[in-house]
Amino acid sequence: MEKSPENSSNLYCLFELITPRIQTMRVILVDNLIADENQYSEVAHHEPGFHAGKWVRLERMIAGMAMSNIENNVRKLVRQPEVRIVHLSQLNEQTVREFDPDAIVLSGTLRDFDLYSPEMIERFNQFIRQTKVPVMAICGGHQLVGQAFGAKITTLDNKLPSEKRNGRLIEYQYRFVKITDADDPIFAGIEERPDARWQKYTKRKHLLRIWQNHGLRLDRLPDGFVKLARGYLSEVQMMVRRTSEQLIYGVQFHIEKSFQDWQADKYWDHRNESRDGRLLFDNFLVEALRFRGKAVNLVSDGDNRPIADVAKAATASGGAGIPATGF
Repeated sequence: MEKSPENSSNLYCLFELITPRIQTMRVILVDNLIADENQYSEVAHHEPGFHAGKWVRLERMIAGMAMSNIENNVRKLVRQPEVRIVHLSQLNEQTVREFDPDAIVLSGTLRDFDLYSPEMIERFNQFIRQTKVPVMAICGGHQLVGQAFGAKITTLDNKLPSEKRNGRLIEYQYRFVKITDADDPIFAGIEERPDARWQKYTKRKHLLRIWQNHGLRLDRLPDGFVKLARGYLSEVQMMVRRTSEQLIYGVQFHIEKSFQDWQADKYWDHRNESRDGRLLFDNFLVEALRFRGKAVNLVSDGDNRPIADVAKAATASGGAGIPATGF
């Protein structure tokens, strides 16, 4: 039974159209979790309960889910994407040169970075300080970028990770974070969030509702970055480094929680609750193309509009004639 838009609030589940604004794009996804027993540090080997094989198996299980989720975002937001997944240990200039990506997305992590091989961390630090490819760093990736540019990683109560491995204060739920620099293009479309299809908080345009899952944070804003959003337990929730040669975004939260499969994930309505994450992910991909001088890859003929505008038009027209995916 069809219902008119004015009665849509009576629907049990709203079908929201997702209109990709990007025609083609090449994206490298970086798996930041441990992939091999040799990638643990000497510090890790002296941790209570350390078992290299068991630890790697757990990390690989989590990595499979995490990378699939991030890849799903790219494939939903780009009409003809080319995606390559590489491990942190494989991220270098040669890999980038061979694939020629338009963007790099760094995944979250499981273990503290002092449990990683110092050589692997240092190779990443050298790479991220020099790369000219736009980067989006998520959660642990955000922290990894931050330490490369001089910040320290601490627990939420300001202890070094090695001082408090267990019993940490954590953020593991949906939270609001406050936008502190609304002029950054990563927030394009925030002002047009349609109240009918989004939660009531959208009337407060300075707020984002996002999924948090972390027990560590950056102790300060890294050198050369601008803070974009702040939170209650983690001050640096979102940041950007924008120069003539670099565009690096970091988000402490999980913007990729946007296209969960309800058949496999019935207990969290991530797809309803994480629209802000999806909007940020989409805006990053668009900004990455513009930074690379490839705006020609954006969809033209009036389709290159903020998602919220497209959703309004789709509601008014019943979605006819609009190439889109939905959830």
